[in-house]
Parts: sequence; structure tokens; C-alpha cells
Amino acid sequence: MMLCTATIALLLAAPPQPLTAGDHMRRLEVDKQARSYLIHVPKSYDPKKPTPLVLALHGATMNAEQMIEFSDLSAKADKDGFIVVYPNGTGSSPLLLTWNATGPKGWMGNTTDDVAFLRKVLDDVEMIANIDTKRVYACGLSNGAMMCYRLAAEMSDRIAAIASVSGAVATEDECKPKRAVPVLHFHGTKDPLVPIGGPSLLHARFVKFKSLEDTIHTWIKLNDCPVKPKATDQLSKNGDELKVVRTTYGPGKAGSEVIVVVVEGGGHTWPGQKPPVDWIGKSALNVSANDLIWDFFRKHPLPD
Repeated sequence: MMLCTATIALLLAAPPQPLTAGDHMRRLEVDKQARSYLIHVPKSYDPKKPTPLVLALHGATMNAEQMIEFSDLSAKADKDGFIVVYPNGTGSSPLLLTWNATGPKGWMGNTTDDVAFLRKVLDDVEMIANIDTKRVYACGLSNGAMMCYRLAAEMSDRIAAIASVSGAVATEDECKPKRAVPVLHFHGTKDPLVPIGGPSLLHARFVKFKSLEDTIHTWIKLNDCPVKPKATDQLSKNGDELKVVRTTYGPGKAGSEVIVVVVEGGGHTWPGQKPPVDWIGKSALNVSANDLIWDFFRKHPLPD
């Protein structure tokens, strides 16, 4: 059956269909480039109520599907009632994607404007779901965690707080967020891919990023937090294979804080989840990054 021009125009102008519970694939075009993201809507989602949203950014040479498996955040979203969005980076293969976590000069040859893409992702989700715009957060793994720091610096108008797992600040320019952005950071002392002390000689040939100490002190300064920790406590229990220590700095401007969770002997892993391969190191299985991340995010909505 042939459709007339007027009918086609009407269909194209029709508003997008609202989301329902479950997993959905969305596709966008940004700077003439085809992009995509996966979105998980919890079973408890009520389109009449504003719902928090968490961006979950995969690591380098990964994709959105792998981030779902690596983090198990969708299960946490179902339990606590938030929407989680898994965007895809860019690359030569759907399985080898990265984020431009540094800026215009690019990250390992990737000069894509991922800040523009992630802004458009949020715009797109807000058209099809009832999002609590004061509770939009970002977390990430490795290169995705580095991208979260860039979002905190350049999208503080929309990102309320971030959580970094096995990442670091990698932006090439000085961070200049418009407001204090609360930060939660996880790092293993034996991370082979993003070493806690900063890039090795091998890393420095390909990519630059700050050490854990420099990363944390950058955001302590930006958030105007006291340089002396407010508290230090042990999250692991006696008998756990890996010791996990949490250090809290704050309060800073607008009640912000910077929290560092160090896994002694931990690798390039997501605490609470079993590593998919052995060579990335050990994970603290009795400490849940997902629980800590969501508890942290709930404390820090976007200020009025």
C-alpha cells in the first residue's frame, strides 16, 4: 500500500513512543555519525513519576552489552528503581569501542565529540521517559571512568555526581566545572591497566592520565573540600581476601564530597563482581560497588 506525502509527514512528526519496562536499543545521529545506546527500564518504572537515571560507560575495547555483564547494574536498577543507560563509544569494530576522555586532541586517536553525544543521549531519553533531571548521574569503568571525569568537568549542569571504577582524570585541559561535582572513586592497588601511580613508560606512549593521588586532589581542590580526610573506614570484613578502605573528604562547596575506595591487591575490576578473565586481577567480591555507588548518588542530587 502506498502512503501519500501528507501521511508520511504526519508519521515522521509523531512523538516517540514512551518506554516500558525492559531493555531497549536506541539509535541517534550526532555530527553525521550513527551512534547508539542501550537503556534498561526497571520493572517498577511508573511513567507518572520522575525516575533517576544513571549513565554507565564501558571501558576501552568494550561495548554497552559487555558493560551490562561486567557491572550487573541492571539488576541493581531493578532493585532500587532507577533507569540505567549504556551508551556505545566509537571505534573500528562494534567490539572495540572507546571514549574520547581527553578533549579535542583525542584519546588514542579518538577525536569524537562524546560530550555532544552524551548530551543528545540525555535529550533523547527525556523525550521517551519521565526522568528526574536533578538525579542524573554517570559511572564508568576504565576509559569510561575517565570519560565520567570529563563529563563532570563539562556537563556539571546536568550530571549531579559521578563514580569512577579503575579510571582517572585524563582531560588535556584544566578542569573547570560550573559547580562542585561529588566524586566516588574505586581503585585497585595492583591494577595492571590503569596503574594507581599513573601511566607506566608503556602507557605514556599511547595515553596520558593522572595518578590516583593527583586525580583525587584535583577534585578535592575543585570541590573546595578539606585536604584532611573527614573519615577513613574499612569496608571489608576480617577474613576477606582483599582489604577495602574508604576515605572521605568533605564537605566541600554545596555539600559536595570526594570519596576514595582503595582495594588493596585489587586489579582492574568492578568490586562485587567476578572478573571475566584472570589477567585483569582480583576483585573484592564481598564489597559491592553497585551498592556503594547508588547510596552515594542518592545523597547527591543536582542542587537547586
